[in-house]
Amino acid sequence: MDFRKMRRFKQELTQEECIKVLSEEPRGILAMHGENGYPYAIPLNQFYDAETGKLYFHCAKEGLKLDLIKANNQVSFTVLDKGFKKEGDWALNIKSVVCLGHIEVLTDHEKVLEQCRKIARKFGVSESEIDEDIKKNTNNVNMLVMTIDRMTGKLVNES
Repeated sequence: MDFRKMRRFKQELTQEECIKVLSEEPRGILAMHGENGYPYAIPLNQFYDAETGKLYFHCAKEGLKLDLIKANNQVSFTVLDKGFKKEGDWALNIKSVVCLGHIEVLTDHEKVLEQCRKIARKFGVSESEIDEDIKKNTNNVNMLVMTIDRMTGKLVNES
C-alpha cells in the first residue's frame, strides 16, 4: 500500500518512539467509517502487544462499533501522550501516534482471556481481581484486535 509521506518530517517520531507511546498510554481514539457518510470516532482503552505488534481493545459483544466494523474494518487509531514543557517555555510538546489498519473480533477464547489479562495488568488490576472478573464474566468478554498497516508519530509543539 502506498501512503503519503509526512509533510513535517523533521517532527516525525521513530518506530521505537511510536511503540513507546502506544505501550505507555492507556487509551486513544478509534475512528471508523460511520453511518450516513459520517466518520465515527470513540475513545477506547487499548493494549499494544509488542509480541504480536497488534493493538487490542476490550468491548461489548454488540453495538454500533461492531456493526460498523462488520461493514468496513479499515480503521484509524490515534494516541496522544501527556506531553511536556521545555524549561522556560509555555507551549506543550505532545507526541501523537496514528495507526492505520484493519480490525476484527478475536474469536479464540483463550487468546481473548490472555489479552484481557494484559489489558487489566496495564491498568494496575491485581491478579486476584483479574481471576475473579474473568470467572464472573467469561461468557461476556469480547476483544477486538487491530493489525497495523501503517504507524506514524509526530512531536507537535502547541506554540
